[in-house]
Amino acid sequence: MLSIRSLSGACLTALALSSTSAFAQETKIKFTLDWKIQGVHSWFYWAHDKGYFKDEKLDVTIDQGEGSAAAVTRVMSGTYQAGFGDINAIIQNAATRPAEAPVMVYMFYNRAPFALIVKADSPIKTIKDVEGKTLGSPAGAAALKVFTALAKRNGIDDKKVTWLNMSPNLQEQMLLQGQVAGSAVFSATSYMNLVAMKIDPDRDIRWFFYNDLGLDFYSNGVLVSQQLIKEKPQAVAGLVKAINRAVKECIATPDACIDNLAKNEPLINKDIEKRRMIYTLKSLVLTPEAAEIGVGDIKDDRMTRAITQLDESYGLPRSPAPAEVFNRSFLPPRSERIMKANF
Repeated sequence: MLSIRSLSGACLTALALSSTSAFAQETKIKFTLDWKIQGVHSWFYWAHDKGYFKDEKLDVTIDQGEGSAAAVTRVMSGTYQAGFGDINAIIQNAATRPAEAPVMVYMFYNRAPFALIVKADSPIKTIKDVEGKTLGSPAGAAALKVFTALAKRNGIDDKKVTWLNMSPNLQEQMLLQGQVAGSAVFSATSYMNLVAMKIDPDRDIRWFFYNDLGLDFYSNGVLVSQQLIKEKPQAVAGLVKAINRAVKECIATPDACIDNLAKNEPLINKDIEKRRMIYTLKSLVLTPEAAEIGVGDIKDDRMTRAITQLDESYGLPRSPAPAEVFNRSFLPPRSERIMKANF
């Protein structure tokens, strides 16, 4: 009996050690969003709740964000190891702090969502008309950060533009009330915010999209710290694989994906967030270029032009090479990233 008990105890101890070892193999990743929970974040929660991160031995915690550029600085601070943020902010930081700037490993917004919006009856009929006007934007917003590049490309004296900073949730409201003449926005956010306010964003609002006005910018994607790449490359590959899998499934089953998002944030309007997700996919993600090279990748020549435009605008101390700010080595095969939607 003693030997049997001893054997049983040894087995239990071995099982416990095995479980502890398996858990220890999971890499903890704190992941920051670019903003409050919206339909454009549904795939991250789908990957989490369906266990796709766990499948890759990842223990991922997702937190809400404070802006696309702010997501970059959050990762640079070391508080977060990964996030969803703006590559233009990465470029600017890589120019000044190359050892600390994060690296994008999966491009989502193939077409940048940066836009200036004005009311349809506004005297601002061309982008040059913003001179002498007061425009609005949250202080950390990427659309504000890259406005200088837009101004340079379109012959605008940005010293003649006054900026008023406000809370992001007040952008559309302050524009409609006439407190600012225009607002620099993320189209994916503002379009549906206007819909929720019973405003027709196509009829009642005039849109100036940065990418239609001479800029070649990409925008938001999955970024990670250099430390995570160096110390846990398999974790980076797993993170990208899980997210790519979730994106494909959310495109195929948008209702289920939004239902799952609502479990994480019950206060969302599911109809609005589904429309936001579909609008974003159609206008920013599933572009002709993405159909060619696959969602998640970029074209290096276009990225070089975008870096040059930022350099011309900001006078960067150095121009990072595309490989410094974007690393495609963790991407799944192109065949797994060719995505089509039925909506």
